Amino acid sequence: MTWPFLSIVIPTYRREGVLRDTLKSVLQQDYPHFEVIVVDQTADHEPETQALLDQLVVTGKITLFTVDWASLPAARNYAIERCQGEIVVFIDDDVDLPHGFFQAHARNYERPEVGAVAGRVFDRMKLADSDGLVIEDLPPQAMDPGIAWYHIDLVHTVKPQRVLTARGCNMSFRRELFNTFNLRFDERFHGSAVREESDFCLHIRQTGLIIWYDPAAHLVHLGEETGGCHDISTRSLSYQLNFYHNHFLMALKNLTALEVVRLAIKLFDCHVLGNPPCYKDSGPVKIVSRSIFYLMGLLYACLTLLTTLGRQGRIYAS
Repeated sequence: MTWPFLSIVIPTYRREGVLRDTLKSVLQQDYPHFEVIVVDQTADHEPETQALLDQLVVTGKITLFTVDWASLPAARNYAIERCQGEIVVFIDDDVDLPHGFFQAHARNYERPEVGAVAGRVFDRMKLADSDGLVIEDLPPQAMDPGIAWYHIDLVHTVKPQRVLTARGCNMSFRRELFNTFNLRFDERFHGSAVREESDFCLHIRQTGLIIWYDPAAHLVHLGEETGGCHDISTRSLSYQLNFYHNHFLMALKNLTALEVVRLAIKLFDCHVLGNPPCYKDSGPVKIVSRSIFYLMGLLYACLTLLTTLGRQGRIYAS
């Protein structure tokens, strides 16, 4: 096959050693035609990291854009509007790529109906608790936008198949989605940007193209606890509020009234009450506190939609 030109996009925020390792992993790939776009939202790097970035820019191995804000969806949009690839591959700044990773994504685009590829994620934290779980076919609920988020497993699934969404640390898109259909990531997804990639993927349904899961397009997600999307502690008040805000924002934007209700019920059952697959602390104090954030997140999402009418989800300068 004729390999398409790829743009490898790496948004980064407050990452040092792991960013250096990620860049080395990317540049060791033997794919024939690709560019690397780094959107850096870090004010000041450690000297070793800055020296590496400067060297890679001077030698033409990466294109570096430095911005003075921190937003994962906005960083993705910033790169979309500056990259040249026929296929745009998004990875996180804390990943390790195996040999042939780019080819594994690119070969799926020989099929004209494929608009996006979701790759498998060997999540370091989740695989440690997997007990050898292997999934062949995802259940029908994984294609139901009201409850899909509790049935889509792109960690343990081993069989290629159509899916509803991808994971943000390992996903690629045909440029047609950006140029012809003018799709962009919604910059109103706050904090850790939970569900921003799900929101984007739901819009692909309008194009007639599909999202294809290919477990061969796999990587290791290191899941660093600081920097990147995880710059806000999961125990912080801001994280908790944004977590529910982002779920409800995705739902209110994309789902039917019945689907919104079903998502709200499942979200409450799992994340507030702590029932499987969340397995959270079911103590009364924890449930009450999570209930408060749940309600605040719903109101916050409604307020976000009301106060940003007409902005098409764009907050930061492009």
